[in-house]
Amino acid sequence: MTRRRRGFLIGAVAVFAVLLSACAGLPMSGEVKSGLVLDDVDLPPDISQIAAGPLEGASPEEIVEGFMDAALTPADGWKTAREFLSPDLAQTWRPNAQVTVDSSAAAREFTADVTGGDDTAQEGDVRVLLDQTARVDESGAYTQLSGDTSVVSFEVAENADGEWRITAAADGVILDAEAFPQVYRSFALQFYDQSWTHLIPDVRWYPRRGQIVTTLTQSLLSGAPSGWLAPAVRSAFPSDVALARESVPVDTDKVATVELTPAALALDATALSRMRTQLEETLRPAGVTEVELLVNARDLNAGRATVESPRAETGTVVLTESEFGLYLGDEIAPYAGISEELVELASSVVSVDVAADETRAAVQLDDGGVYTVADGRVDQLDTRSGLVEPSMDPYGYTWSVPSANPRALTAWESDVTPVSIANAFPDAASISHLRVAPDGVRIAAVASIGSQPWLVVAAIVRDQDHVPVELGPVHTIARLDGVALGMSWVDENDLSVLMETDGSRVVLTQDVGGMSSFAAAPGAAISISGGNSASAVRILDADGVLFAQRGTTWQMGLTDVLVLGTRAGQ
Repeated sequence: MTRRRRGFLIGAVAVFAVLLSACAGLPMSGEVKSGLVLDDVDLPPDISQIAAGPLEGASPEEIVEGFMDAALTPADGWKTAREFLSPDLAQTWRPNAQVTVDSSAAAREFTADVTGGDDTAQEGDVRVLLDQTARVDESGAYTQLSGDTSVVSFEVAENADGEWRITAAADGVILDAEAFPQVYRSFALQFYDQSWTHLIPDVRWYPRRGQIVTTLTQSLLSGAPSGWLAPAVRSAFPSDVALARESVPVDTDKVATVELTPAALALDATALSRMRTQLEETLRPAGVTEVELLVNARDLNAGRATVESPRAETGTVVLTESEFGLYLGDEIAPYAGISEELVELASSVVSVDVAADETRAAVQLDDGGVYTVADGRVDQLDTRSGLVEPSMDPYGYTWSVPSANPRALTAWESDVTPVSIANAFPDAASISHLRVAPDGVRIAAVASIGSQPWLVVAAIVRDQDHVPVELGPVHTIARLDGVALGMSWVDENDLSVLMETDGSRVVLTQDVGGMSSFAAAPGAAISISGGNSASAVRILDADGVLFAQRGTTWQMGLTDVLVLGTRAGQ
């Protein structure tokens, strides 16, 4: 029998989950026996849906449907969901093993095959057809998928009371795209780059519950960076240092007390300060303002390490017929050694990316070539055909690549020396846009993979002198349903992509390791630039009008702009 899903079997909705008993879901890895109530951290109260248990006389399809609905209620280790399982399976089922995210619960289709009856107990299989759009692994890492149809199977049997229960099911839960963010919340584990100067976010998703400080601390100390990011980052916590207690209490001053194993006593002041800083920055979004590291209740007196923060916003890079520089207020402030030369080339400039120290700019001209402008000179870098717009990194390298040959990715030193990058986008047929992140550790691209356009990221592996050597594994983060016109980094972990889709211009904002959102863009938009926040995003249209987003609308600004430039890391 095949049928459409009838609707949620929910007992009550929009209930504040502020009771500890309603927030004690299992962590994504390891065992947490106690934790903090939600009021102990500065997070908005969670709103949960409370699923109903099995109904008497429910059919095999209804039992499976109810089990899937119960994924909405993670309280007490998904206690309600376990009621749909046989006693043996309820003991062994691991809901925290993974999350399957599908497009819509209403689109699921159920098919049941049942055997037995009369003098024999009935048993059977229930298959669910769904459109899988994403998955979350046991570590909490989120991966978007292509939305292909997949089948999930369950074995069911009648119990002694004549009621159907699930006797075999894969570990993990299934949630649709709308319900997923109601049950899970994203946080970023922070890892250092290889030089210990930047903290790099690694987004993970955990069930909404009160003991998130404990869960984040456990994940940072006992876990590892996501596979795609791991080649370029490190943790300050040695492998032999672990939590000595199963919970991390937070006092009324938002200070988290972290009791470590005795191995931490052997660490020097530098290591301890890096550990404290890494953990504080990881816990800050959970409301923690300070971390104390202890061993056997003795304060280790860990200091704080110095890490580089994003630079303050200083305006928008623009090129007009007569000026080039930072547009701030009503003036365009020029760059010494750059602006005069670019104005002379204004009519042929396609793109401009200004170095972090503002002493150099990477420029693409209408002949397709890539050049650098510095100290009043224009130097030719790359003359290969079909180059995408260049991107500068915080170490002064200019990155360029032919659109049709992604594996030929090259980083150019300031003295015009090319550095070939190994393992660059091995599965990509082409690339249309490329941007290095402000930390210099990650690189994003719009790449054609399997005949589909994807937004992808990879880690940049550098040597001890910051020279880029190779890329780590490519991680696909979003499939694009349209043609990309521009791409930029926004804040520390978001990407904005200007796209044309179905004849309209839209801006996709994509969290690296998370979910996406769309907003309408000006109808004739042709390019985009980013910044430290969403309010810093600027769009240029085909008429040379600069737009800034104000709320849900785009406000017109400077006119007669030839090129909307960017700065390294945008």
